[in-house]
Amino acid sequence: MKLKGQMMDETAVERAIVRIAHQIVERNHGTEDLCIIGIKSKGYPIAKRIADAIYKIEGVRIDLGALDITSYRDDLSNYTKKSVINDTDIPFSLIGKKVVLVDDVIYTGRSARAAMDAVMDQGRAAKIQLAVLVDRGHRELPIRPDFVGKNIPTSRMENVLVRLKEIDGETGVFLYQI
Repeated sequence: MKLKGQMMDETAVERAIVRIAHQIVERNHGTEDLCIIGIKSKGYPIAKRIADAIYKIEGVRIDLGALDITSYRDDLSNYTKKSVINDTDIPFSLIGKKVVLVDDVIYTGRSARAAMDAVMDQGRAAKIQLAVLVDRGHRELPIRPDFVGKNIPTSRMENVLVRLKEIDGETGVFLYQI
């Protein structure tokens, strides 16, 4: 892959996360029954940052969880699915909660669909919303995020890579030519 450019630096990523946090609080009329679940692996650190931003805004710590969607993906064979270890960590009930799923990039919508299936297996939430740092287009399913940090139109011959300090040692969003 060849780097085409940096689309967001650390400051832009942080600004987008704070904006998403404000939008989540506003759309949900506060934080009552609100929880945030990050889709592993890059969605979880973003979810944690959003939860921290909500704490700074509202002074309330909301429930935070991590969701492993590997066994819910539709691109794994049944044999592979049986051998997957689920690394989900949701230490609270989702019943009646307003769940905000968080991912780094939305592309085809298949990961979001898998995440919704996984959440529904955990209990009947009152509402499921989707927050993404980057929407790059090219949906294959009728799924649209409720909260978007940045829209980055891409071709199918390009790839968006989110790098996070917690995982990669630096924070930024980069566009690559495949």
